[in-house]
Amino acid sequence: MSKSVYDVSYMEELRGDQEDMVVVIYESRDAVGDHYTHAKLEDADSDRKLQSQPTGGDTTERRKPRRRLQMTAVCLGLLCVLLLVVIIVLWVKFTAERDQLQTRYSNLTVERDQLQTRNYNLTIERESVQRDRDRIQLRLSEIDKATEQGWMCFNSSFYYISTEEKKNWSESRQDCRERGADLVIINSREEQNFVSMMRRDKQVWIGLTNTNQDWKWVDGTALMTEYWRTGEPNGPNEHCVSTGSGSDRVKNWADYQCIRFFFWICEKSIFR
Repeated sequence: MSKSVYDVSYMEELRGDQEDMVVVIYESRDAVGDHYTHAKLEDADSDRKLQSQPTGGDTTERRKPRRRLQMTAVCLGLLCVLLLVVIIVLWVKFTAERDQLQTRYSNLTVERDQLQTRNYNLTIERESVQRDRDRIQLRLSEIDKATEQGWMCFNSSFYYISTEEKKNWSESRQDCRERGADLVIINSREEQNFVSMMRRDKQVWIGLTNTNQDWKWVDGTALMTEYWRTGEPNGPNEHCVSTGSGSDRVKNWADYQCIRFFFWICEKSIFR
């Protein structure tokens, strides 16, 4: 009997607690609902306030990004212009330097060509000098050799007087040719004096003959300077000339028959 009463009391307390919990839950729900409702009312009120504000502020807010874009575009444009100016300046500078380099290259090319031409000319001159030197050395060698063989030098010619037996005019000339020379040709008083000194009182053939009543030297030139002995030439059949006739050391030419026998003098040029 006592246990049943206890159980009933416990059940009543438990029921009372549940009722209290239900009351609390409902109260909490009501509080949440009231808060939610209040929040909605505040949001609605904020929306009304925003809608009631002037439209200019919203336009200003919308224009700010546009202005920033415009400023950015202007800056980019200025950068492009500045870059273009820099490119133009660099191009002008590059073009000027290129033209200077081309001008310098052209000048160097001209100088190179001038140096090559000068070097070519100097090479030719050097070769010419070398040939002249070789020629002079050869002539000096020939002079030494000719001197050893009895030739004498006067002006630009060698002279040789025979020391062998006498010969006629043709044979005398042949002997001179075999020596690379010909009978002497006398063109001046100085040469006539030299021949007179060289012959040493010998009567010698010279390279003058009469062809068709015209006196010519062995090289075909006409007689211009004459050193005839007084009364010469005088023989109609005497067509060859010798020097050393008479006592005059200058005017001592005489004509003889070409078959007569005399000594002879040969002449050849040093520079042949």
